[in-house]
Amino acid sequence: MARQTLLLIHTGGTIGMTPGPDGLEPAAGLVESAVEAALPKDCALRSVVFDPLLDSANVGAAHWNRMIEAILPHDGPVMITHGTDTMSFTGAALSQALAGTGKRVVLCGSMVPLGMGGDAEANLALALSATQEAGEGVELAFAGKRLPAQGLVKQSSHGADAFVSLPQAALTAPRSRHFDPDRRLAILTLSPNFPVAALNAALAELDGAVLRVFGAGTAMDSPALYDCLSGAVTRGVRLRAVSQCQTGGLEPGAYAAGASLWQAGVENGGLDTAESALVTLWLS
Repeated sequence: MARQTLLLIHTGGTIGMTPGPDGLEPAAGLVESAVEAALPKDCALRSVVFDPLLDSANVGAAHWNRMIEAILPHDGPVMITHGTDTMSFTGAALSQALAGTGKRVVLCGSMVPLGMGGDAEANLALALSATQEAGEGVELAFAGKRLPAQGLVKQSSHGADAFVSLPQAALTAPRSRHFDPDRRLAILTLSPNFPVAALNAALAELDGAVLRVFGAGTAMDSPALYDCLSGAVTRGVRLRAVSQCQTGGLEPGAYAAGASLWQAGVENGGLDTAESALVTLWLS
């Protein structure tokens, strides 16, 4: 039987850091050595290591493309080590971009670095175990759980059990598996008395936006808001609405207060997380 090869993509993040004079800093070779030491005997390792290693706050479209370009030609399981702050964005990006490819990808990170008595070793072991199972799709191995990566939400900035995964719509193969780094997209959150002029100014600089709206899909009863949104849609700016509530999603038509959103041409994001909705705008 041919020896299986695990592709490790190490992007950076807390899991691969050590204490330095100014705080935690990336340590070259730390993650690769830990993975190699824990590999099953019948499994080989191939590593793709970002240089420089990244705090996940700096991960974006170009880095998702690099991950995808490494994953697509690889025949075997994939593990990606990644910082936690934007894990939910990368989880959504890879889930949607790789839909229909049959690829199996396991994301892994930690709240405490390797070798410091925290969660890193257990998370790494769980991720390695998950890569040895048959199947497809993208998941996160974290805090003793394996979570679908499409709907990840980081719910704690410090706790070891930092993530939940929310139900999302079924995935279909995207129109493109490439993220255009030059597309100007953002997540905008409505709030009471949100200045429409500020929203107008933001949308003037964007190709598309996710709007985090209230409850099941409501917004302020404002002719100016409607004019702002409909004008943006007419200019070709794609707008996709999601709920500010963590669960339940949107239900267009449930409240009259949301009618102006749909009349203006805003897309219904349904159960989408904001991260998943952003990726949908990028790939469709």
